[in-house]
Amino acid sequence: MGISPEFRSKTLGSGASVDYLAATTRREGPDLLMAGANNPAMAPRSWQVGALCRAIADALEARFNPVAVRGEVSGFSRAPSGHCYFSLKDADGQIRCAMFRRAAGLLDFSPKDGDSVEVLGRLDVYGPRGDLQLIVESLSRAGQGAWFEQFLRLKAKLEAEGLFETARKRPLPALPRGIGLVTSSGAAALHDVVTCLTRRVPHIPVLLAPAAVQGAQAPGDLVRALEGLYQLAAAGKLDVILLVRGGGSIEDLWAFNDEQLARTIARSPVPLVSGVGHETDFTIADFVADLRAPTPTAAAELAATARSEWLAGLDQAARQLGRVALRRLDIELQRIDGAAARLGRPSARIGAQQMRAERLAQRLRYGVSARMQSSQGALPARHAALAAAFSNRMRRAGDGLERQRLRLDLLNPRLVLQRGYALLTDLDGVAVTLAAQTRTGQALRATLADGEVDLTVAPQRLI
Repeated sequence: MGISPEFRSKTLGSGASVDYLAATTRREGPDLLMAGANNPAMAPRSWQVGALCRAIADALEARFNPVAVRGEVSGFSRAPSGHCYFSLKDADGQIRCAMFRRAAGLLDFSPKDGDSVEVLGRLDVYGPRGDLQLIVESLSRAGQGAWFEQFLRLKAKLEAEGLFETARKRPLPALPRGIGLVTSSGAAALHDVVTCLTRRVPHIPVLLAPAAVQGAQAPGDLVRALEGLYQLAAAGKLDVILLVRGGGSIEDLWAFNDEQLARTIARSPVPLVSGVGHETDFTIADFVADLRAPTPTAAAELAATARSEWLAGLDQAARQLGRVALRRLDIELQRIDGAAARLGRPSARIGAQQMRAERLAQRLRYGVSARMQSSQGALPARHAALAAAFSNRMRRAGDGLERQRLRLDLLNPRLVLQRGYALLTDLDGVAVTLAAQTRTGQALRATLADGEVDLTVAPQRLI
């Protein structure tokens, strides 16, 4: 009894595999078992379970390995040890897969259920359960090789031109005048973003520029939509732009890896937020944008500060202002109370001033009395000292006066006249010391020791 062709095709899909399993089945079929019962020499071999599993594994190793398989990931999990376990399936079947920690550490992405992948590995039998499994040595996204290489080339080119530099990234405004939105008019991302913005910032207008986000025409549509929003930004109608799309495969998101779109994003006159795909998806648009959001909803949340936060801040400021005003009012009221207290009892103020005046007067009287007593005790000594000083001063003054008198007497011309000299002057009292100062007949006066004699100049004689 053999395997039907339909069963072979559905289960294995390979001529070689059909041949191997068909031969095995024929050996274990009822006809052979019946023949073995009559002929002990032809009886089937009796296997230990573990040995049979190892034999099947050896047969698979020799017949198939290594093997490359393409399918959809299902039931992906990562154990604490670092090993990964999942199934690969398609419309006709599935196979269990195990990817050990060494190979899992080489992954450049995180596989998830539904991903279309291509694996390279070897078939094996897990002895403890007798399960057929595929030991995966490498795993990559199915069909992404050429796409990913193109992505890396464009990324390197734009990065070298400086389009990804952190220095050119601009901060988002806290309170934009308007928000521009570029996405498909029929996309779920549009509903998510509008719902989020309506809830958080219902006072800020949202300007939608619809564009295709998938397909060959998508890059051109996205560029035209952005250019339209740039004109509104130049007119001062919006201060931030959101470029969003929901998740998908690399093919679905490929429009956002377009070079012309990247350069258009770099020319944005206002900050631009990219929210394309899921958190694990990255596109060229994400690197060029001023800010990358993990999802469209996150982009909407980043676009502006929620109105509730502004209102909470205003409430806090109002409460703080009220506290400051009340504290200031309390201080001024205390000052008024103090002034009122002083004005309400002037007699107390006057009494205090009178007491202070009396204390000052008493101190003054005591000070004058003490000074007078001190002066009276020192008066005799000071009088004796003054008298002695005055006597010494008078004696020194008398001695000096006598010396000056003697000097003056020595200069007195009368003493010279007593020695026979005469002082000759004209009638005006001007001294005549030279004969050339006289003329014949001139009247002169000679002063002698005991009186004056009038003279007349006689004719001069030559000596």
